[in-house]
Amino acid sequence: MTKKTIVLTGFILAKFLLQFSLISADYDLQRDEYLHLDQANHLAWGYFSVPPFTSWISLIIQFLGNGVFWVKFFPALFGALTILVVWKAIEELKGNLFALILGATCVLFSVLLRINLLFQPNSFDILSWTTFYFMLIKYINTKKPKWLFIAAVVFAVGFLNKYNIAFLLLGLFPAVLLTEHRKVFAKKEFYFSVLLALLLVLPNLIWQINNDFPVIHHLKELAATQLVNVSRVGFFKDQLLYFIGALLVILAGLYALLFYPGFKRYRVFFWAMVFTLMIFAYLKAKSYYALGLYPIYISFGSVFLSDILQYGWKKYLQPLAIAMPVLFFIPMYNVLFPNKSPEYIIKNAKTYKDLDLLRWEDGKEHALPQDFADMLGWKELASKLDSICAGLPNLDHTLILCDNYGEAGAINYYTKNKNVKATSFNADYINWFRLDKKIKDVILVKEPDDEDKNRLVEIPLFDSVYLAGKRINQFAREQEISIYVLRGAKVDLTKRIKDEIVQKKNNQF
Repeated sequence: MTKKTIVLTGFILAKFLLQFSLISADYDLQRDEYLHLDQANHLAWGYFSVPPFTSWISLIIQFLGNGVFWVKFFPALFGALTILVVWKAIEELKGNLFALILGATCVLFSVLLRINLLFQPNSFDILSWTTFYFMLIKYINTKKPKWLFIAAVVFAVGFLNKYNIAFLLLGLFPAVLLTEHRKVFAKKEFYFSVLLALLLVLPNLIWQINNDFPVIHHLKELAATQLVNVSRVGFFKDQLLYFIGALLVILAGLYALLFYPGFKRYRVFFWAMVFTLMIFAYLKAKSYYALGLYPIYISFGSVFLSDILQYGWKKYLQPLAIAMPVLFFIPMYNVLFPNKSPEYIIKNAKTYKDLDLLRWEDGKEHALPQDFADMLGWKELASKLDSICAGLPNLDHTLILCDNYGEAGAINYYTKNKNVKATSFNADYINWFRLDKKIKDVILVKEPDDEDKNRLVEIPLFDSVYLAGKRINQFAREQEISIYVLRGAKVDLTKRIKDEIVQKKNNQF
């Protein structure tokens, strides 16, 4: 085993150890994770929330036992693979051991530690961007068409994970036109690779067509409810903070792409950065959408710095360059990760507020960071529901209806009762109703601020209605959730459910 292999193995092990040490036992899974895990039970070529790739990973997790360890393992794995790709990119750029260590350190001690905590598409999205750019480096160096085809496969899989990777191409296209690499558009292999990518994503595109393009609705809703709270100044501010420990390395990479003779052939990457950030800023995108851009620029910066810091007194700056990402990570350790209890965070709220970590997607400040609040109270909710269900007969004829996908997904994940299958008119659950049996009873999982006037269930439709329990957690995003039991339906609820589904879909799409 070579020295390089030993060092790389050390970084990979450190990545996994860090990821599994950054979540306190005070927290459950995050609401999105429950939805993604439940998709394994409803495999399809698309979902209202995400493309299908995440459901495939969920199926693997289910096969492995569906435990929390495996839920956290895969985003950590994608983060570790991102380190590996950056390592390989540095090798391709002829970087020495110092460059490899610097690049791996910059990626390890970065915002990816936060991103890789959660089982969401973001971790694989960043890996996809980084790998695609690496394939571009390989093509520039060799001119071999196989790298175009591999890049096409990488893009397709990335697209089936998160549509965000389309912005990579939007930024890269004008960048290629500005450089000598524009001649790729005259090569037939380029168009065959494009065709390959289209064929691979075609099943998902057909799904979008058959479902009236829910991605368009999602983007419109996102723009109206969340992106409206995003400022362009805040977007660029966040870009500086995400990889603050590696900022010098990234800036060095951008400088080298413009002025370093050895990187002249890679200048397309400089313009790709410029155009992609301009597009994101123009659209007022969420700042983390651009995270996939940066790892490959760490590769360029690491190689450039290794070249200029290897002679004379400058070589003594090498340890400082490696130490910088670690030094910036240390103060962030206590605030960026759910490794502190909710009580601790509230007691030290000023620190979190000063870093703007208490501002949610609604643009308002709250007691806890949004992701942290979204990781509380779920197991308790499922436990209370199980207790209520234990005293009810005929669960096979009972509809468990939740206000949102977080409640439904958490109940389905944590329940100890195999007959419990919660659903909702929210997100993907609207397609997952089981209407093959007559519904006699309904369990309603409800937030107090629910103002939906067109609910399926109404008190006159049942023989009896009572409040069976409440889940109250002052730290959770949904602080109070009530559980009602509605017994003895007087009408056929199946038709009402179908009508409600049609109405909800019409309102959404």
